[in-house]
Amino acid sequence: MCVLYLLSMNRTLYSLAGYLLLPIMVLRLLIKGLKTPAYRQRIFERLSFIPKIPVPIIWVHCVSVGEFRAATVLIDRLIINYPKHRFLVTSTTPTGSQAVFEHYQSEVLHLYFPIDLPLIVNHYIKQINPTICILLETEIWPNLVHALDKNNIPSLLVNARLSQRSLEKYQKFAPNLAWKTLNKFTMIATQDQNSANRFIELGADTSKVVMAGNIKFDQNPSADKALTKKLKTLIGKRKVVVFASTHKGEEQQIINAYLKQKNTIDALLVIIPRHPERFNEVYKLAQNHSLNVIKRSSNKPCKDCDLLLGDSMGEMMSYFDLADIVFMGGSLNNTGGHNMLEPAALSKPILFGPNVFNFAEISSDLLEQNGAIQASNADDLLTSIATLLTDTKAAKSLGLNANQYFQSKQGAVDKLIEQVRLFLH
Repeated sequence: MCVLYLLSMNRTLYSLAGYLLLPIMVLRLLIKGLKTPAYRQRIFERLSFIPKIPVPIIWVHCVSVGEFRAATVLIDRLIINYPKHRFLVTSTTPTGSQAVFEHYQSEVLHLYFPIDLPLIVNHYIKQINPTICILLETEIWPNLVHALDKNNIPSLLVNARLSQRSLEKYQKFAPNLAWKTLNKFTMIATQDQNSANRFIELGADTSKVVMAGNIKFDQNPSADKALTKKLKTLIGKRKVVVFASTHKGEEQQIINAYLKQKNTIDALLVIIPRHPERFNEVYKLAQNHSLNVIKRSSNKPCKDCDLLLGDSMGEMMSYFDLADIVFMGGSLNNTGGHNMLEPAALSKPILFGPNVFNFAEISSDLLEQNGAIQASNADDLLTSIATLLTDTKAAKSLGLNANQYFQSKQGAVDKLIEQVRLFLH
């Protein structure tokens, strides 16, 4: 019997499947740890072998770097509003963990998120005893939410989003489990009205669903100007096209299209893979296509190279800052796209591919307000880039429109703080 069928039945069978798969989950972390050692470190935290925390805790879970960066505006406000609480920020990925440590140092606690099995989450909750648990975006974990509800601990799903594709998958494979889990949340605060409607369609009680807006609009992301200046000295005065958060397969498409149109593109390409473990893979890919590629980590000048590989952490905003054009990855494959708002905040012309279902409303709004261009494939993408590199007026107009849209949508954090206040006095 397949796991998806078990999911469609009830939480008991979901948990049974989880216990059976637990050794495989741990083995997978160990295998990933061969390439990225951080995956095999602190595995015990994921199994709830953690110290007891004797102070009032506000628990915020952000699965990875992107969610954490979005959540900082909310976490910062909560820290100001609730100075008597300590804050625990959990993540699933090592890069998320590193981002928490780098941003907050010792100001917040950090642990890895527990595997969603009853024995594990029950012990985890017992050890930290949170006064409230705030989960970001799509973190819908049946056993955790059930345990929080059973212990009368408010659980809030904030900045929540649900794509049409995800809705259909839940409806097909796990309608009962999804319905029961959603209604054990204390509140679901969605990014947009489409997501709110989908959560209700999936079975969430309308009284639990609030449309609060997207906290990513409340970020005022800015680049480290000293770092931007340092990068500029490495690349010279050339125009720069940044391909941000690319996934496997996308770099191949981009390079192939670039080679066809190389003579029409007078600019440096900067490719920044989404996952650090793929840096060397992309470097070798560029070399195999006879491109003059330099790694950012080498700190070597790239004034005459074709491609700069962004293999450094925490420098994305500076890449955006010096960019003339930004392409957001995960949109030429089936990933569903990545956050377009950081380049929008810096008034950069934004391009993305055909698959942006993770940001359906934002991408649609940007296109409607002439704040972005959607390419149908990599060849179309590079053609649009070549046009914008020569038509600086059109490029500037795109960037200004994107920024105007970004500013018009702010205010979600204020609404979320009001909601938190209802459950945390």
